[in-house]
Amino acid sequence: MLGSDGVELDVHATRDGGIVIHHDPEIPGLGPIARLELPAVRQARLRNGEPIPLLAEVLDLMGERDVWVEVKALDPMWDQALLATLAGGPAPARYAVHSFEHAIIGRLGRLRPDLRRGVLLAEAIPDPVGAMKVAGARTLWAERRLVDQALVDRVHAAEGALIAWTVNELSDLRRLAQLGVDGLCGNYPDRIRIAIGLSPDVESPDA
Repeated sequence: MLGSDGVELDVHATRDGGIVIHHDPEIPGLGPIARLELPAVRQARLRNGEPIPLLAEVLDLMGERDVWVEVKALDPMWDQALLATLAGGPAPARYAVHSFEHAIIGRLGRLRPDLRRGVLLAEAIPDPVGAMKVAGARTLWAERRLVDQALVDRVHAAEGALIAWTVNELSDLRRLAQLGVDGLCGNYPDRIRIAIGLSPDVESPDA
């Protein structure tokens, strides 16, 4: 894990309610995950030859680490399946959901008010804090180029947290750390540790 506090991953529900991890909504050669039965999805192979994992399997692997689950899309009939999977993991209090589809986050929050929630933004909107409040979220995930001091201050004034994504270059990591963001999401955890002044190869709860 290269010293990271946790992971951010993407989930989809199969036609029969399996909660699987996959970035794209479709599996090449098979079609949309939402139209496939779980056994068919599990028979598919990723480019590295491994099967598409279940969310439950990865939660077990993560142990006590934070896991942010990006919900790409979710039919309301599978809300409870997702929530049950999160509740059944080894560290439910360390799991959170977020999405570009803010209505999904609001819906899940009504079912599980204590669930940690966030909203994703890829473009600037007039009232990001308002969008958080409507969804019942306490965390704003903002694309790195959207983040400036004014946005950080605005989110903090509303007692929220701001996580910048996807940040891979040291110059960007250092700039955002200096602005006071609450989290940095990137593909190179060792670079994040360097940017915030930690050794890249030492575990720390503050990474």
